[in-house]
Amino acid sequence: MSGNKPEWSNSQRSLALHIAALQREALGGKQEAVPIVKVEKTEEKPIEEKPREARRLHEGKRLFHMSHWEKALKEFQLIDPDKIDAPEQAELAYYLGLCYTKLGRYDEAVLYLEQVVTAGNNPMRSYQCRMTLALIYLRTNRSRMAEFELKRLKNAGFESAPMYNALAYAAYSQKRYRQAIDYYEKTLEIDNNNATAMNSMGYILADRGFDTVRGLMFCRKAVEFRPGNAAYMDSLGWAYYKCGEMTEARNWLKKAMESAPKEKEILEHLRMVIGGAV
Repeated sequence: MSGNKPEWSNSQRSLALHIAALQREALGGKQEAVPIVKVEKTEEKPIEEKPREARRLHEGKRLFHMSHWEKALKEFQLIDPDKIDAPEQAELAYYLGLCYTKLGRYDEAVLYLEQVVTAGNNPMRSYQCRMTLALIYLRTNRSRMAEFELKRLKNAGFESAPMYNALAYAAYSQKRYRQAIDYYEKTLEIDNNNATAMNSMGYILADRGFDTVRGLMFCRKAVEFRPGNAAYMDSLGWAYYKCGEMTEARNWLKKAMESAPKEKEILEHLRMVIGGAV
């Protein structure tokens, strides 16, 4: 699908961009319909008075929130878990999991994220970690495992647009196309301006021949919201092609190609539409 079948596709760059967008929300961005967790305020000692391990934990968190993930990880790795209390150990596991995720070291990330989920003593962090685990599994072609994590969230009442988008992709990757459409519909019920869901659902509807006219409508909307997105322009061009509107198909696919000349899928779509070499 357009540089990203449902906003992902075989195009690894588009897949990475899409997962990165979901990850930003999973790792602390805006969430929809998630229960609010009240945090009790406690008196903290000045940093210089804290034990060495606590100072390292504080410094690692500071570096992490400045996006210095490699430096943060090194700080966290210096901490001896036996010298900190249980809440600090949970905090350490959480940030180690996030650091490894940010650095693309997924096997190590999974070990720590699962610790946080298993502990289950912080609902919001459990949500974030399950979402992040699901995105790791999608990135590493383990769609069924991703679906398991996402359904656990759904059954627990944690619903969000990113969650339904991820569920849709998991269904799509297992060729359950109509279920993927249902999940994208859920996304749009929560966020009716979600360009990812518009683009992805539009592409599936047109590409699979379920409803090419409706698919074209959604692809148009996605481009209206994100006019410079090559993946969306590709989807729109492909939807026009599926509707038999060849001039519009060529125009939009050429625009997509100009915007992302190295995207193989866009090139393949354009070749099919013009019937030869580009």
